[in-house]
Amino acid sequence: MENDLSEYRKSYDKGELNLEEVPQKPLELFQKWFFEVDKHFPEFENNAMTISTVGKDGFPKNRVVLLKKFTDEGFVFYTNYNSEKGKAIAKHPEVCLSFFWPAAERQVIIKGKAEKVAKGLSDGYFESRPKGSQLGAIVSQQSAVIPNRAVLEDELKALETAYEGKTIQRPNHWGGYIVKPVEIEFWQGRPNRLHDRVRYKLQDVASWDIHRLSP
Repeated sequence: MENDLSEYRKSYDKGELNLEEVPQKPLELFQKWFFEVDKHFPEFENNAMTISTVGKDGFPKNRVVLLKKFTDEGFVFYTNYNSEKGKAIAKHPEVCLSFFWPAAERQVIIKGKAEKVAKGLSDGYFESRPKGSQLGAIVSQQSAVIPNRAVLEDELKALETAYEGKTIQRPNHWGGYIVKPVEIEFWQGRPNRLHDRVRYKLQDVASWDIHRLSP
């Protein structure tokens, strides 16, 4: 099988990113970009991000998760700690996050170290989830091999009966991670593939080195 995609082309002309105008802190620029994208393109899941980890087999692996919070400290998402990604993070906490907002012709790429958030934060977020999502977190032994979908659906039905009218406690194997950035790159598509790229590299607790990169 052969499929030639060389004619797939798109001109990028929706914005620009000037080094002279960016703030000193990358989270300020991230916040500006995120809310601009979310305002103009609310139909998309703009908090979807790709997380890359290195597994026990030495291979990198990407998958999409949802950003649930960001602060000056970092980026928070929730998952099963016993999943393939959770095991990878336990061994190699160095990860990469990336956002791609094609409607705005923007990307953000974040290198950082992941660590578990406080249990109280995980409890609070778990309590805010719909009951079906809470039970789904208990049912799913994420990344484990299963014989068929019926196994999941049957266990979910059993839990729905068992927890009817009851408060569901967060399972210990499920919770949040915060990725504390050490490098953040902002990419704005430009005509003729001369894209704007601005990279922030952490120098110390409160200082970032800022450079324009060649596309």
